[in-house]
Amino acid sequence: MLNLRRPLVVFDLETTGVSVTHDRIVEICLLKVFPDFREEIRTYRVNPGIPIPAGATAVHGISNADVADKPSFKELSAELNIYLRDC
Repeated sequence: MLNLRRPLVVFDLETTGVSVTHDRIVEICLLKVFPDFREEIRTYRVNPGIPIPAGATAVHGISNADVADKPSFKELSAELNIYLRDC
């Protein structure tokens, strides 16, 4: 059993591809586990600022239309920073 003293966050990313230098995030899912083992899940769709290749959409099902009106990662970063603080 885990002995948590502060929340633990596990996350999953969906992206436009597999290159860490060229591709961008299109979805972030976070599972936060608190010391009392409560769980909280948050999922954010992200506008990557570049087209999502058909091959990537075939893998995760997220299309350009799905993220057209979503915030960029930069726009989400302050909220994510607050959510992840002290984890």
